[in-house]
Amino acid sequence: MTQWLRNPIALVVAVIVVLIVLMSTVAIVPETKQVVVLRLEKPYRTVNAFQTGENFGRTGAGPVFRIPFMDRLVWVDKRVLDVDLPDEPVLSTDQLRLEIDAYARYRITDPLRMVVTVGTEERLRDQLQPLLRSSLRNELGRRRSETLLSPERGQVMDNIQASLQKLASQYGVEIVDVRIKQTELPSGSPLNSALTRMATSRSQEAETIKAQGLRDAQIIRANAQAQAAQIYAAAFNQDPKFYDFWRAMQSYRRTFLAPDRKGDTQIILSPNNAYLKEFTGQR
Repeated sequence: MTQWLRNPIALVVAVIVVLIVLMSTVAIVPETKQVVVLRLEKPYRTVNAFQTGENFGRTGAGPVFRIPFMDRLVWVDKRVLDVDLPDEPVLSTDQLRLEIDAYARYRITDPLRMVVTVGTEERLRDQLQPLLRSSLRNELGRRRSETLLSPERGQVMDNIQASLQKLASQYGVEIVDVRIKQTELPSGSPLNSALTRMATSRSQEAETIKAQGLRDAQIIRANAQAQAAQIYAAAFNQDPKFYDFWRAMQSYRRTFLAPDRKGDTQIILSPNNAYLKEFTGQR
């Protein structure tokens, strides 16, 4: 110890060497990271790997020991990441060229497989982007353009997510969500023609709905009149004399009190005429 104190430079060098060895031996894994340990560039083990339902603060995070110059640590993010696909051109079944702005959110659930297949998170993102593009085009290529403006939009995104998941599982990735942020038509004649076709389609749909409504109204009115006739027949059959009296009153109202004939028509009948029997009480 006395010799070390007499030579402070050697003491500083020794401390630096110890720190370097310690830093090369121990690493601290935070909660938001998972680590793949490569021993001589071959997969050896994983630390703090993602597990479904794990509680924050009770994972495998903490110090990890490695052999200096033999073990290499590959850090993998444990949080939900995203890949963007801006202004992607897609051709719909009605021959409209759409510009789609979409993104996918994913999590690396198998860091060892991810490191073995692609190596780094940057390369993984580069691999996922064309897969998202392919899934997006395959799904929207089977749909009409107005689908993205209808309630089916949610089902379309679910289908894209399922398709992307099948392709991305080879990289140890779980697709959390897929969203279409914006859909636009190219400006100019394509946009104008698309708007014209959409307006024509909506007008035809409105006419179809109107015709169906009129048809249903006629059916309902006919059924109601048939039911009313049955009710009248059942009621009048119970008292035929009352039925004759009721029919006569209806005839008198249309003949003598019709608004369009009031004061313009003169009727001369004999007091004994059968038409006036309800006035005279004759049967």
